[in-house]
Amino acid sequence: MGQYQRLLLIVDGTQQQSPAMRRAFALAKASGAALDIRAIVGPLPMVHFWQGNDGEIDQQRYLRRYRRWEADEVERLRGQGLEVTVQVICTTHPLLDILQTIEELKPDLLIKDVTMELLLKRVFITPLDCHLLRECPIPVHLVNQARYGLPHRVVAAVDPLDPSTQISGLNDTIIHTANTLALQCDVPLHLLYAYDLSPAFNGDAPLIQGGWGEDFIEELRESLHLAFVTLADRYDIPPDRRHFVMGLPVPVISEFVKEYLADVVVMGTVHRVGVDRLIGSNTERALYSVPGSILAVRALI
Repeated sequence: MGQYQRLLLIVDGTQQQSPAMRRAFALAKASGAALDIRAIVGPLPMVHFWQGNDGEIDQQRYLRRYRRWEADEVERLRGQGLEVTVQVICTTHPLLDILQTIEELKPDLLIKDVTMELLLKRVFITPLDCHLLRECPIPVHLVNQARYGLPHRVVAAVDPLDPSTQISGLNDTIIHTANTLALQCDVPLHLLYAYDLSPAFNGDAPLIQGGWGEDFIEELRESLHLAFVTLADRYDIPPDRRHFVMGLPVPVISEFVKEYLADVVVMGTVHRVGVDRLIGSNTERALYSVPGSILAVRALI
């Protein structure tokens, strides 16, 4: 039996092949999971009284177009041996409909293409992808690129010393989710910790005082490394798949993905409020800057 029992693929209704489709079809075939495809499209065109029969005819054409696509996709994919359902959702509130679909189907994983939004637009309007990262109760696989149907290299990005991840057990959830994907695809799992020493240079940290500033930095680095090694040992991650890299998380992850040709980075999201919610998380920033794809999991609190 595969690692997944049911997958949910969200498409945008353009009816064209995409990286997320390729990934979902490959995972469904490899795991034997049921695949539910939901196409999100705009609402039915309004019929105004002055349009009369013409408006009703337009509505019928609109519906027939998507009903025909639903039937064609079911026939095509079942012909490839997939257990699949296909449904078009006409909506002005895609997030609510997606969350309701998750509640009804209870899939193991949601798969969707990354929707590339202009930076200026993201400042004023929170994209659907970011809403899903914040509110989706199941792992969200947002696919930016898919060189292969099944990933060839999976990376779990952790932070052993972040209090929020320790309290919630988020690191364990990240590693478990990454390992599930790696086992399903029969590929190696890598563990990455991008540690940032810059906070030590702010505030009242006793740096550059006398000759022991460098000693303080090294002690701090060693404490971070020990936490990372302890976490890696707990999950039996081989030494050659442990990566302890100094730098800000998103740039480090981006460079790592390029260097190691990683297909999927598994990251965690923590519920944020106030200014932190407006700024967004590392996972949201990575969504638009890291090549490859993101698999995001939420803290279990």
